[in-house]
Amino acid sequence: MRRPVPPGPLADPAARRREWRSLYFYDWANSAFVTTVGTVLLGPYLTAVAERAACGAVSAPGEPCTASLSVLGVPVAAGSLSSYTVTFVTLLSAVLLPVIGAVADRSSRKRHMLAGFAWVGSGAACLLFFTGGDSWQPIVALMAVAGICLGGSVVVYDSILNDISAEDDRDRVSSRGWALGYLGGGLLLALNLGLLQFADSFGLSTEQAVQVSFLSAGLWWATWTLVPFAGLRDRPAQNVTPAQGGLLRSSFSQLLTTLKDLRRYPQTLLFLVAYLFYNDGIQTVIASAALFGSRELGLPDASLVLAILVVQIVAFAGALALGRLAGRIGARRTVLGAIVVWGGVSTGGYFLPAGQLVPFLLLAVAIGFVLGGSQALSRSLYSTLVPRGREAEYFGLYQAAERGTSWFGTLTFGVVFQLTGSYRFSVVALLVFFVVGFALLLRVDVARGIREAGNTVPSVV
Repeated sequence: MRRPVPPGPLADPAARRREWRSLYFYDWANSAFVTTVGTVLLGPYLTAVAERAACGAVSAPGEPCTASLSVLGVPVAAGSLSSYTVTFVTLLSAVLLPVIGAVADRSSRKRHMLAGFAWVGSGAACLLFFTGGDSWQPIVALMAVAGICLGGSVVVYDSILNDISAEDDRDRVSSRGWALGYLGGGLLLALNLGLLQFADSFGLSTEQAVQVSFLSAGLWWATWTLVPFAGLRDRPAQNVTPAQGGLLRSSFSQLLTTLKDLRRYPQTLLFLVAYLFYNDGIQTVIASAALFGSRELGLPDASLVLAILVVQIVAFAGALALGRLAGRIGARRTVLGAIVVWGGVSTGGYFLPAGQLVPFLLLAVAIGFVLGGSQALSRSLYSTLVPRGREAEYFGLYQAAERGTSWFGTLTFGVVFQLTGSYRFSVVALLVFFVVGFALLLRVDVARGIREAGNTVPSVV
């Protein structure tokens, strides 16, 4: 067993860079699951199984199954089961992730926690290979386990960013990791979409090809997690508040203390609120893009898949480019610029002509360019605003707040469509999230917040 190293980044530059590269590969590992399973395949797959259970057969396109399933005695439309499952996992994660963060901050074995969550989650993803027929219950259960484990691993992962990099290096390290994640996610997605396209050539049905894709994503996640597990070093916990009882009880105690003390860090709190608004807009654009393209613009599925791949590829380059820009003008200014572009995307979506792929792809390029950078730099900027010794706990709040409010944007999108009958107005309505997020982030005094948190102000803020 390797000995823990002292707190903070390693003194040797070569060893420090090796740890950074090890951390990057967790983005590469989990993003393939997020893209292949969470974003593209699992929702339609669960819906097909649920419709088979409710109606006896998968409905034809344009003829949705209207029958209901009984979920804990509550009637649920088969077509809504996937959305309700995502909502349930999201809200449950919002409750659990701050506690996971508090446990991680009191532990000197973060890399073990990271790998443990990853391997349980990837195991659940692999088990999706054995589902099918009309048994929707195992899919829902495995989806919940994988989603919660993914969230827990990301909380620990984000906190390790502070352990291995100084404030001046955070933007670069975070951006490179996020970029590699988009590259890995896009690569496996392309391979799995190829498998789906030529499933007959391999003697597989479409459903069997989807199941093989689930297995590939789980194995990818599990295998590449070995890189950060082997390459990262454990560090002792810092600034742990003394508390009676075991690890779980003391972690709850520390979490309550942090929630009370959060008002001592007003700039951190202000950034968190700003992030909730503009990130909610970002997530809603991503979640609704395929729906907008198919229903409002009338684009075929093949065009939508191409747009997804374009976003993945461009996001790789965009994350690196915005990371370099942040090194010159600061993360806050770069994120503010990215929010302006997101506002332009929201507005531009209203004017896209129906049935034309090229304008839609140009908008996908704009989304991809700012997608990775805005998320990566938000993470690194927030990392400088959290107090030492409470990184995982604060990142637990970061993830929990994001998940606990991420339904505001989709609710707005749905309500506006119900009132207007047009997804164009729904897209434009998201502009309010970017405007409010921009205005709040503009008020954040980053240097003051960093000093209040007890951290070193980077050379470029």
